[in-house]
Formats: sequence, C-alpha cells, structure tokens
Amino acid sequence: MPHKKAKKNKEDRKPVASGSESGVTPEETTKKSQDEATVDQVFDEQTGDDVDAALAGLAELRDELDEAKDRALRACAELENYKKRIAREMDDERRYANISLMRDLLPVWDNMGRAIEAAEKGQDHEGLLAGFRMVVGQLKTVLTKHDCVEIDSLHQPFDPNCHEAILQQPSADFPAGTVLTVVDTGFQLYDRVVRPSRVIVSTAPPEEADEE
Repeated sequence: MPHKKAKKNKEDRKPVASGSESGVTPEETTKKSQDEATVDQVFDEQTGDDVDAALAGLAELRDELDEAKDRALRACAELENYKKRIAREMDDERRYANISLMRDLLPVWDNMGRAIEAAEKGQDHEGLLAGFRMVVGQLKTVLTKHDCVEIDSLHQPFDPNCHEAILQQPSADFPAGTVLTVVDTGFQLYDRVVRPSRVIVSTAPPEEADEE
C-alpha cells in the first residue's frame, strides 16, 4: 500500500517548464534582472541628487531670508533715527524761527533806551521827539524787512477782513463806510493779517439820514 501511494504522487507531479518551454531564455532573464537593477540604481541616484539639490536650495533661501530680515531691521532703525532727527530739527526751527527778527529789533531797543535817557537828563523836547521818530522809522524798516507791512486803511472803504471798527462817526466829506481815523495801525505778513487796524468809520450825515 505505501508503495502504490508513492507511485501515485510521483505520477501527479508536473514538470516545471524550462526556459525554452516558457519562451524566455536564461540569458534574457538575466539581462532583464540586470536592467531592472540598473533602473533602480539610476532612480536612487536621481532621487538622492534631487534631495541634495532641494536641501541646498532650502539652505540658500534660508540665508537670503536672514539677510532680508537684517536689511529690514537696519532700514527700520535708520527710518526711526531719521524721524527723530527731523522732529528735533522742526522743533528747533519752531523754537528759533524769530531769532532773526529779534536780532533786528535789538538796535531799536537800544535807541529807545538812549532816547529815554536823553529825556531824563534834559528838557530838549524837540530832540526827544526827533529821537522817537527815528526809532519808529527804524522799527518800521525792521518790520518791512521781515515782510510785515502796514495795512493801508486811512480814507479807505471799511473792510471787515482787515479793519476793526471801534466807533462810527457821521461825515459829510466821505461816503458812509469810509475809514475816517486809524486808532491803531494794522499789519499783515504777506497775505495774512497779523493785527487788524482799529478804526473809526464814517456814517451818513444827520441830514441825509433824516431824508432817508
């Protein structure tokens, strides 16, 4: 019985197809294996090169980013210093804007002091009057030099933009609304009024007012 079973198993075995029977020669199988190994090697080498290149590019980008951050920080610091310097310069300009005017007014101050001193020492009223006229002329010159000029108001039509009426007075010589008297002289700097002229303005005479 065992002998028959072994024989049966031997008969059931099927021979493995050889290379010639499957249509592929051993040489072709070997060459295919070599080609596949070569492809795998080339792929591994290319993948490694790509990774190295990516890492190198990433490092380069990181360096550029660090440099850009450093430049940005320096630019911010320079801008902050510039703003502080400009603020100091503007503050100095506002603080000392009138220094030139003050320097020009000091001689006027000196002459006024001399005129007062001369008046206290003597009775020369004519000399005192001449001295003060000189001081006023000098002061007017200084103001004109700094573009601060008198407002021409006398006998001009009343202008609320540059005149301040403190009184109205009837007049037969001038039409109503005319500046008859300048109490305080007004001044303007370029086109801006520094101080309006304080004036007395004419009105119609009583006879004309009654007729109206």
